[in-house]
Amino acid sequence: MTVDSVGIRALAVHFPRGVRTNRFWYNHHPEIVAAVEAKRKRRIWAAPEREPGGASDGHEPFDAEMAAYLNDPFRGTVERRVLTPGENAVTLQVAAARKALAAAQLTPENVDLLIASSFLPDNFGAMDAPYVARELGLRGMAFNLESACAGALVALQTACGLVKAGQYRNVLVVVSCTYSRDTDTRDTISWTAGDGAGAFVVGEVEKGYGRLGGKGIHTGSTCGKLWFENYARDDGTLWFRLLSSPDAGQALRDTAAEFLLECCHGALEDAGVTLNDVDHFVFNTPVAWYSKFCARALGIDPNRPIVNTYPKYANCGPALLTSNLYHAAREMPFEKGDLVLMYSVGSVSSAGAMVLRWGDVALGPEPEAPEIVCD
Repeated sequence: MTVDSVGIRALAVHFPRGVRTNRFWYNHHPEIVAAVEAKRKRRIWAAPEREPGGASDGHEPFDAEMAAYLNDPFRGTVERRVLTPGENAVTLQVAAARKALAAAQLTPENVDLLIASSFLPDNFGAMDAPYVARELGLRGMAFNLESACAGALVALQTACGLVKAGQYRNVLVVVSCTYSRDTDTRDTISWTAGDGAGAFVVGEVEKGYGRLGGKGIHTGSTCGKLWFENYARDDGTLWFRLLSSPDAGQALRDTAAEFLLECCHGALEDAGVTLNDVDHFVFNTPVAWYSKFCARALGIDPNRPIVNTYPKYANCGPALLTSNLYHAAREMPFEKGDLVLMYSVGSVSSAGAMVLRWGDVALGPEPEAPEIVCD
């Protein structure tokens, strides 16, 4: 039996105990910071230089918002939460899941399906879903879904479709990012890398609320710009490290507006609403200026408040969307009936947008403050 309206019933986030500030690189890699400060540019997300008076290349929204950060070697990154001993992808996901279930007033017996999106997972092969399900005491189905930084939105779309089709009643989605262990601190890409997790419960909601429409595309044009490569850690075990090509920044910048506009306008059309109908905008923020870039590219009033958690959490991959959505819902705050447009992009994976009518969404507790300074 199909379900009329499906959406998020509860939402929670969780972050590791550690926090790393920019002081870490001044303390441990001062020569790299000095080199970057001298060049005043970064390898990732850096706009190509243009001759004064040169012709426009159509990327003014991105370049204009990035301009304020060009003299900052850390490009607006202030803090990032990082794993400490005893923490990993599974522990983060389990903690976020328990918060979401408590907010939804559900027990593990009420969960029919778990979807896990771990980037990267602790366990390769079977990946993390069965480990998280076991820790939570779930009895239903559990599987993994991976779409890089777009994982949360893709999992939400999948969960909504399965509930609407009547296949499952309550779906628990957990996402996590563990970039701090997947990047080399001698590589400037690590400067943007944070860890975190989010969880949400998807189920039937009041008629007319929840998901109204969406649009997704693949981001295959960025293939070859970012990838993971295995390496031997100090203890001799193998792990994976995130690497980038020299032209990654230009490729990501050059596709940013194209992906955003196609997905957001497609989602609005699918939902039968216009940009002017939207009450709140939620974007994932892989760089400090991304939310402002999105607003400029879409033609949104630049003075309109849009939550940006990047200064606090940096780029925490698929956990970005849950983080920004959680903080926006709590801080704005969202009112019942508000229209929310969400957009998320992942390199070498997918991009997507979704329109929600906000209903009675229970929010988990505010994230705990960091306990350990890892500088």
